[in-house]
Amino acid sequence: MQTRRLGSLSVSALGLGCMGMSEFYGKRDDAEALATIDRALALGITLLDTADMYGPYVNEELVGRALRGRPRDSYVLSTKFGIVRGERPQDRRIDGTPRYVKTAIDASLRRLGLDHVDVYFYHRVDGQTPIEDTVGAMADLVRAGKVRHLGLSEVSAATLTKAQAVHPISAVQSEYSLWTRDPEEDGVLDACAALGVGFLAYSPLGRGFLTGQIQRFEDFEPGDYRRSSPRFQGESFQKNLDLVRRVGELAAARGATPAQLALAWLLGRRPFIVPIPGTKRRRNLEENVGSLDVVIGPDDVAALEAVFPLGAASGARYPAAMMASVGR
Repeated sequence: MQTRRLGSLSVSALGLGCMGMSEFYGKRDDAEALATIDRALALGITLLDTADMYGPYVNEELVGRALRGRPRDSYVLSTKFGIVRGERPQDRRIDGTPRYVKTAIDASLRRLGLDHVDVYFYHRVDGQTPIEDTVGAMADLVRAGKVRHLGLSEVSAATLTKAQAVHPISAVQSEYSLWTRDPEEDGVLDACAALGVGFLAYSPLGRGFLTGQIQRFEDFEPGDYRRSSPRFQGESFQKNLDLVRRVGELAAARGATPAQLALAWLLGRRPFIVPIPGTKRRRNLEENVGSLDVVIGPDDVAALEAVFPLGAASGARYPAAMMASVGR
């Protein structure tokens, strides 16, 4: 397995996002999810990503079950805090206060069954607590031995720079793919390069759209998050589907699947980018790992850019209320 660095931390070049195993993308199948995590580790994937709000809470418990009994140095576990769920799915707030930082980690460690996490991410910035205070409290967790490395999710370059002045940040985690290229435009990738910070790209397959397997809006199960996502609505759905079909044609010409080509493109953008495609099925996992064998050159990149140029995706990546919390 190829490796990359998140600051001083070495991880597999491809990680596994575990969110969808518990929520947001249809029915749960814990047995298949556990088998998928087991297969990922067998294939050499060392980085597993979860968060306390996935489920909520049950995803950490699931990942903890999968890791039970394994040597602690055989995997890298990242989890997140900051988004506080209410009784209804739409009820949520962001809390980056030092007091919450310290209570959240203890709850996560209990659910995971671990004495420390490798990377602890601030999931979203609350916009009220100074980032220096939040990261200062996170740094206390490092000194206490509960956390090894710190990360920030969906932050601006300016916030990253302020945080780095308080304590080394190992990774930024934000959405990045052919159809979400904000980190190229907002300076975050450049800031990561300048500061020696790694970048975890979540939703690198456009919430499944870039796999080429999604053909109709009606295929989404009731309760599937994508039913409320602007990019899967009305005319945007068809426009984005047309783009993905053209990516599929390029992939077929390369002897790859659309997912593999999209991941190979992302891996080639910067050497410190680690995509973390989420899946709850072993067959999709194995397809994703195959992207590491797809080598694309300048001509391939140019062809993809012609088909899927910057800003080509139709629709916002989140509903308005959720978009308000990114890039702070």
